[in-house]
Amino acid sequence: MPAERTRVVGLLADPGFATELADQLAAELPEVLDRRGGDGFRWRFEVVSEPLALDPDNNLRLVETARDWRPRRGWDLMVCLTDLPRRIGTRPVIADLDRRHGVALISLPGAGWLCARTRVREVLVMVLGELADVARLPALASGKGRLSSLRRVDSPTEGVDISLVLVGLRGRLRLMAGMVRDNRPWRLVPSLSTSLAAAAATGAFGVFYSTIWSMADALTVVRLAMVSVFAIAVMVTWIILHHGLWERGRPWREAALYNGVTVLTLLIGVACMYVVLFGLTALAAMVVIADDYLASQLRHPVGLGDYTRLAWLASSLGTVAGALGSSLESEDAVLAATYGVRERRRRVRRRAEEDRSG
Repeated sequence: MPAERTRVVGLLADPGFATELADQLAAELPEVLDRRGGDGFRWRFEVVSEPLALDPDNNLRLVETARDWRPRRGWDLMVCLTDLPRRIGTRPVIADLDRRHGVALISLPGAGWLCARTRVREVLVMVLGELADVARLPALASGKGRLSSLRRVDSPTEGVDISLVLVGLRGRLRLMAGMVRDNRPWRLVPSLSTSLAAAAATGAFGVFYSTIWSMADALTVVRLAMVSVFAIAVMVTWIILHHGLWERGRPWREAALYNGVTVLTLLIGVACMYVVLFGLTALAAMVVIADDYLASQLRHPVGLGDYTRLAWLASSLGTVAGALGSSLESEDAVLAATYGVRERRRRVRRRAEEDRSG
């Protein structure tokens, strides 16, 4: 096919999840566009991983970005992928377009958590159809299925013609889920090593202390579950308050969004830590405590359920101790464990502004 029939699209992505997704899309999209009728052109995608520069208001200036990158790389069109959440008022934004300069911005948190790659791919196809004026590709207002909550609006942002926004409660929940996914809460387990060590030590104490055995045996399953919920809530609350993660002094809707994301991130992360701790404690209990000795202490025959209850209560006690252990973690370690790159930078910048103004 002649070279002039090739359309080159640059994908400029934030490091991390955005770059991983861009690499996957660059491999998939040529075939997808060809199958859907991409106006006879051969599509080629180039991925560049680099933090997108923002202005003081956390906005990416699309025009300046396009003028800087497109001529230098020889791109016909350009799409930026960022982990930065975007909103117009209360409506989450998943894409901004500047048709004149052939550039668009896709905000990945707007794609949610589950099926995020599929949503981003469909939005990207629509965006390319709009930028390249390809009538056979889906129009921006034609969202169906997973994209049914999308609406096309005129953007109030300078340098942006069109925005794709999510409407309704489902759209706002999807944005929150996407922000939690960007924080990757499962990283909390290996990152807070001091907290995990304190939790494991206390859990081990429960394995060796016979009073804990009797208490676990006496508690009902419902009460054990309540103790678990209480322990996780204590650790989440302690981390938030001790390390100053609660947002204040900003519009309440925005503060509610970021605080909700923080709570959900920590709940998932601490729950993952709890599962790991439970597994280690249960294994230790079965290795250390002989079943006949446990039966003599509890005064009834024992089985797997008794070891499970013992590990359950010991893990809850360990989680509370882990909350205290998190106090020894540095602020940088907690931020790195709790938030993605963009959110960490936003919080560091915000604290610096508060220090200057205070």
